Amino acid sequence: MKKKTVFKDIAITAAILASAFFISVAFQNVFGVDEHISTLFAFSVFLISLITKGYVYGIAAAFLSTLAINYAFAFPYFAFNFTIPVNLISAVIMVTIALLTSALTTKVKHHEAIKAESARERMRANLLRAVSHDIRTPLTTIYGSASALLEHEDTLTEAQKSKMLEGIKQDSDWLVRMVENLLSVTRIDSGNVKIQKTPIAIDELIDSLLLKFKKRYPDQKVEVDLPDEIIIVPMDAILIEQVLMNLLENSVLHAEGFDKLELRVFKNGSGTVFETEDNGKGIPEDKMQRLFDGYYGHGESLADSKKKNAGIGLAVCSAIIKAHGGEITAENTGHGVRFRFILE
Repeated sequence: MKKKTVFKDIAITAAILASAFFISVAFQNVFGVDEHISTLFAFSVFLISLITKGYVYGIAAAFLSTLAINYAFAFPYFAFNFTIPVNLISAVIMVTIALLTSALTTKVKHHEAIKAESARERMRANLLRAVSHDIRTPLTTIYGSASALLEHEDTLTEAQKSKMLEGIKQDSDWLVRMVENLLSVTRIDSGNVKIQKTPIAIDELIDSLLLKFKKRYPDQKVEVDLPDEIIIVPMDAILIEQVLMNLLENSVLHAEGFDKLELRVFKNGSGTVFETEDNGKGIPEDKMQRLFDGYYGHGESLADSKKKNAGIGLAVCSAIIKAHGGEITAENTGHGVRFRFILE
């Protein structure tokens, strides 16, 4: 990655300086203009210092520009002569421009890096705080049910035992999915996961998704609307399936009073649109702005839900779609919530 950056900066420097040289030749030979050649090279040095990383390329560009002007565009032509004051002044000005621009650019980039790291740290803190709060309920339930089974096995009926074991299983499944989501969002956000896109048929993706969703929620029906034609979309199928599963599961867990859950896929220009929609009570407008940040605060939920997941599932969706070069949105429809993302 470092070598790529070096080669890229060298190529940028060479391209800008070459452009400045040929434009200057055109100015001099075609238009007979000499006055603005130094300004053009100074602007080139400014651009190089602004685009490239560090001080080296800007300073190198300043010296090369000085040599080019002195050799090809200043009297005596095609000879170096630094005894003329104007040539020395041009050299000093361009080196100064390179130093100041590189220093300013480096400072801005450093500030942006600190800001980005601070945002990541806030997200990690929010996730940790939310997870610590929300895992208490299922862990308490698991511990209480397991303790009751061990201590009062002889006095419990088979129906009571079955109910406790089912509760343990459900809470364990919920904790596993929560941890998986947490690992996904932190790994993708840190840049340790590289998205490998493979052309995938939408029909196959949705079939796999619905099969897994049916195993988790056998009583929940999903109305599916897919195009008649075969649609192939480059994606990481496992991650996109996780996004759709999280969105459908979000409605099941959080959409109070819903009795309809829809999944739609359709073409829109060069992109493919994925939508999930329920007919629950919707999401309070004051929570929309921080819907995908992974944290809603202690005791809060998207709606009057029975079990909270700290928004981690939605944070995962946002991280995965951003890694695919897209953006996920949510809106209240007046009779529920619609989530949407587009893949190109």
